[in-house]
Amino acid sequence: MVELRDDLRLALDRVEFARAVGIEPDDWQRDALRSAAPRQLYNCARQTGKSTVSAILATHTAIYEPGVLVLLISPTLRQSGELFRKCLEVYRAAQRLVPPDSETALTLALENGSRIVSLPGGKGHTIRGYSGVRLLVVDEASRVPDDLYISIRPFLATSAGRLVALSTPFGTRGWWWGGLEERRAVGEVHGDRGAEPAHPRGLSRRGAPQHGRVVFPPGVLRRVPRRSVLRLPWRRHRRSHKRRCAAFV
Repeated sequence: MVELRDDLRLALDRVEFARAVGIEPDDWQRDALRSAAPRQLYNCARQTGKSTVSAILATHTAIYEPGVLVLLISPTLRQSGELFRKCLEVYRAAQRLVPPDSETALTLALENGSRIVSLPGGKGHTIRGYSGVRLLVVDEASRVPDDLYISIRPFLATSAGRLVALSTPFGTRGWWWGGLEERRAVGEVHGDRGAEPAHPRGLSRRGAPQHGRVVFPPGVLRRVPRRSVLRLPWRRHRRSHKRRCAAFV
């Protein structure tokens, strides 16, 4: 049984929580666990502990923030299962501080009303029906398609939730690479381990993040209703190849 003093210490410091479950974080992992930034991007080498960070963040949030939804996105079903298994390992090592309400292959529900849901999000997968997400973790984010990234961003619209994306590099394309390059250009990427920006187009004039605003990286097409085609110049309409009109953002 964890004493109240120790429980408060674990609630306030995710690094201490990691140590309590038998994990000694590296320097970059300590920075990631203690960061309060609403949007985080981590570009890491293989076998550096990305999934471990994801599991600690997810489990800590579910235990110490009652009634929240933690959503984990991975490119494949196998990776979703592996990441969820890490979450279960952390949860059990924490001595089940909050008793479980139910447990399935990819979902853990706690008695405090919080849930951890791990889903595949690679090519061909669609994710709908989730709202009020407190923590959205995208594992191997460079392999998550742009259209899926665009579709999951509104999950954070009403909850002021956090987005944490971790990945190894995978070519010079897509929302992951675009976001990383933009942060590197303004000097907010340190050692290519992590960046803690809100995207410039995701900031209000006062600098507060607009949680519900979908950010489109350079080169990504935003689809608009067919009726909007008539409002655009004829030349752009012709370049849309007779499909729904798409505008660069």
